[in-house]
Amino acid sequence: MKLKAIWKKAGPYAYLVPALTVFALFLFYPFFKTIILSLYKTNKMGQAKLFVGLGNYAELLKSSSFFNSLFVTAVFVMIVVSVSMMLGLLGAVLCNKTFPGIRIFSTAYALPMAIASSSAAMIFKIMLHPSIGIVNKVLGLNINWISDPRYALVCVALLTAWLNSGINFLYFSAGLSNIDETIYERASVDGANSFQKFFHLTLPGLSPIMFYTLVVNIIQAFQSFGQVKVLTQGGPGESTNLIVYSIYRDAFFNYRFGSAAAQSVILFIIIMILTLCMFRIEKKGVNY
Repeated sequence: MKLKAIWKKAGPYAYLVPALTVFALFLFYPFFKTIILSLYKTNKMGQAKLFVGLGNYAELLKSSSFFNSLFVTAVFVMIVVSVSMMLGLLGAVLCNKTFPGIRIFSTAYALPMAIASSSAAMIFKIMLHPSIGIVNKVLGLNINWISDPRYALVCVALLTAWLNSGINFLYFSAGLSNIDETIYERASVDGANSFQKFFHLTLPGLSPIMFYTLVVNIIQAFQSFGQVKVLTQGGPGESTNLIVYSIYRDAFFNYRFGSAAAQSVILFIIIMILTLCMFRIEKKGVNY
């Protein structure tokens, strides 16, 4: 009887053991290992050799390259999040009506989520080629888009925004389907036009989905890597040296694993603070 009573209380927790084991091996252990590694100088194999405490962090705070990567990342995230959410919302609104071929358009708008970032970057690189690229031919320009510091970051950001727009389209489509159609009918009776319905009914109705999408998009934008690696390798100069690419370059090119680990910890803190701030704002700006 005692065993049955114990199992009745502890049994449900036993089902969590497989999931917690996976999290411990692939999330918690690497996370704490990174924090510990950030306190050491390492050899070229990434093994901790000399304890320096907060020395790696102090070096980063004196590094103009690190602060440049933070600034570039901030600009990149703002472009990616705003453009990807606008594209997703626009596609969802356009496909919210029933008309012939709606499935084809819905599939086309959602398609970017099924394309690997490296594959899309290779296609984008050909499109932006200064001599054979379709972008220059259509616009009648002669610009080396990804080799010019003025345009490189914007190009990478727009590609990333397009890649993220597919999943945003699905989120917003699901949100629109949950809005009661009768409120639009009542608004029409009161004489509301399409713009008034959109800003006063659609956007407030989508606020929970918009908040979730905003959080997810910010986190994804901070983690962007593949398209930068394929398109620019952080250049020209350091105009596209996002913090994730800076971590990769410090670890696998400069063999400064301690510095790379410190940057990873700082990136985690930045994302955590942004997420907590957004959840604070969510209580005031989201209507359920």
